[in-house]
Amino acid sequence: MREWLVVLAVVCGSASCKAMAQGTKLWSVDRYDTMQKGSTDGVSIRSDGRLEAGPATSLLFDSGKSYVWAAATDALGHVFVGMGGTSAGSAVVMRIGGAGTTKVQDAVKVFEGKDNAVQALKVAPDGSLLVAISPDRKVFRVAATVAAGDGTAGPVVVFDPALTEEKPKYIWDVAVGKGGDVYVATGAPAVVYRVAAGGGKAGVLFRTADQHIRCLLMGADGTLWVGSDGAGVIYRIATGAAGAKPFAVYAAPKREITALAMDAAGGVYAAGVGAKSGPGPGLPPLPVTGNLGVNITFVQPQSANAATANALVPEGSEIYWIAGAGGVAAPQKLLTLKDDVVYALVVRNGALLAATGNRGRVYRVDTEMPGRFADVAHLEAAQGMVFAALKDGLVVATSNGGRVFRLGDAVAKDATYTSEVFDAQAYSQWGRAEVRGAGAEVFVRSGNVESPLMGWSEWAALAKDGAVTLPAGRYVQWKAVLRGGGGVDSVGLNYLAKNMAPVVDDVVVQAGARVTAGFAPGVSTTVQVSFPTPPGVMNFSSDPNSSPLTAQKDKNAVTVRWLAHDDNGDDMMFAVWFRGVGEANWRLLKDKISERFLSFDSALLPDGSYAMKVVASDAPVHTDSDALMGEKVSGVFVVDTTPPVPGALTAVMEAGSPAKIHARLEARDATSPIAHAEYSVDAGPWQYVEPLGKVSDSLVEKYDFVAAIPNVTAGVTDAKEHVIAVRVYDRYENVAAVKALVR
Repeated sequence: MREWLVVLAVVCGSASCKAMAQGTKLWSVDRYDTMQKGSTDGVSIRSDGRLEAGPATSLLFDSGKSYVWAAATDALGHVFVGMGGTSAGSAVVMRIGGAGTTKVQDAVKVFEGKDNAVQALKVAPDGSLLVAISPDRKVFRVAATVAAGDGTAGPVVVFDPALTEEKPKYIWDVAVGKGGDVYVATGAPAVVYRVAAGGGKAGVLFRTADQHIRCLLMGADGTLWVGSDGAGVIYRIATGAAGAKPFAVYAAPKREITALAMDAAGGVYAAGVGAKSGPGPGLPPLPVTGNLGVNITFVQPQSANAATANALVPEGSEIYWIAGAGGVAAPQKLLTLKDDVVYALVVRNGALLAATGNRGRVYRVDTEMPGRFADVAHLEAAQGMVFAALKDGLVVATSNGGRVFRLGDAVAKDATYTSEVFDAQAYSQWGRAEVRGAGAEVFVRSGNVESPLMGWSEWAALAKDGAVTLPAGRYVQWKAVLRGGGGVDSVGLNYLAKNMAPVVDDVVVQAGARVTAGFAPGVSTTVQVSFPTPPGVMNFSSDPNSSPLTAQKDKNAVTVRWLAHDDNGDDMMFAVWFRGVGEANWRLLKDKISERFLSFDSALLPDGSYAMKVVASDAPVHTDSDALMGEKVSGVFVVDTTPPVPGALTAVMEAGSPAKIHARLEARDATSPIAHAEYSVDAGPWQYVEPLGKVSDSLVEKYDFVAAIPNVTAGVTDAKEHVIAVRVYDRYENVAAVKALVR
């Protein structure tokens, strides 16, 4: 028997965990939330993450349909399964004759109704089979000889809601007493009916103000336990006592009681699902489409819809323990399942098992330690719907797809667990495995594509010290084979990712902007430095460094920012270089930058057109010989801090009434085109003036215009003297002004 005990160091706890720095890392699977992502074959996963051999699980019957809603077994070892929910006439009960039956044609049909689904099955003490169907809401009795395959008598109606005063719209469950009395749980309204063993009219055992009676459990002493939907109340009633009244034993925190089970001491276990804050959304009928001929005003149980729609029930499920009849202990919550809907409970050999959806899990619930459980089976279906007992185990019927599985009382001889595929995010060298546990053989394999079916290495067994020869690659997986009561608590695998060069994803430059630490800008003095996301280009919105950077407007500054990543998760430092358009050499502006931006004085660059280059290096976590670099060059940007140069402004008076000023001007800029010009006469308002040719797009623009003289007399000494001023802007808002005196 092998045994390893390893103290774990730097741990990556799941397959999606990304490397944080270069160097040897450890991928470790040691908790339930990571273990349950793998696949199991006869393996039980405890809530503390330990792997142990679980019940031997095998497929007993595949209906080829979507739903198997009910199951029951008789004393002869037959398994009966109730199907339906797809189309009219699909309410069928099949009898499976024994172990090893795995095909539909190996099963025998013992009942077929005109309705859409078989809702419940029970075997009566006389061997007859009780079949509850929906939506016709009847209960039939199939004779024991027919159920066993020795007779041809047709089914007999035991319960017909149309013959009752209440006329309920749903049948949810059926129970049978020792004497053969039949109990029927209905909904809309919530009533429990009793039909005498010899037949006859159904009588009301009791009714509640709730919406539905969802489940029934008959105790050995004749006590009937009842779970409701709406208020989530659990009742008990002594069916053998004349005039006995129902007693509300427990009002669960959940709105719907989906399942009940009893242990050898008479203690009762109950499953509750769904939030109790309100009825929730109106749910459609069970997976049937027939015309019911009535107006349904009740809200259906949430678990019924969850099974057909593969949906979660709000607030998940809880499992409770309640003392049996005569018990005085307070009810206790044993387990909360956030992402599972409990559909069935059973006590087998002293252990409490729960069948759930919508992941097809079967759990063993620790009844001594609340919160502790084991995930004992992963079924090849979405929902485990119902349990039925066999001599040497259990059957569990499932929906989505409709199958029946056998869970043996004995543990699997060769229990195998296969982990999820781990993605190291880079081509990696695989080192020693660290396993804590005993009685297990562990194997590993690697590959460079995500699917192990596409050209991976063969499984390689670990040596006693965890050493293994494994091809380098990006992906890896392990499996454990448990024998002789062995178990595994954790498996870790050391690996070293090949160093990848950093990548600079994008670089943007914003002239006239400065980022100042601690600056709190006003609305009108800021500019957003953002990365463009044109169609078809990688979107970096998931990078927290890609959000807009708020900078202060400053015509004497330039801000450059960049996005970069390292596939190894290495820390990076950056250097920024510049080069003028037409120049051959790059010149260093600043290096050893840890931020993702740099603001600098534009005076460092003479006016002209430039490009920036950002170089990223993983040198902070590598030696000089191992460090790698990546770079990216920005688009061309212009530095222009010099205003235009206006020539002489000539202005003369033009005769006429009123008189006007005729002005001429030529302006030049060395770097960027003249953007626009405007004039003012006698300190009047500034007015836009067009250049000759109208379009302002050149380094040299000429202006020839006539300006009106404002009619101002107050305080004027010489009405024939006027001042005209012209100011000229280049594309980067540099401005120069000139004036002339006119008489």
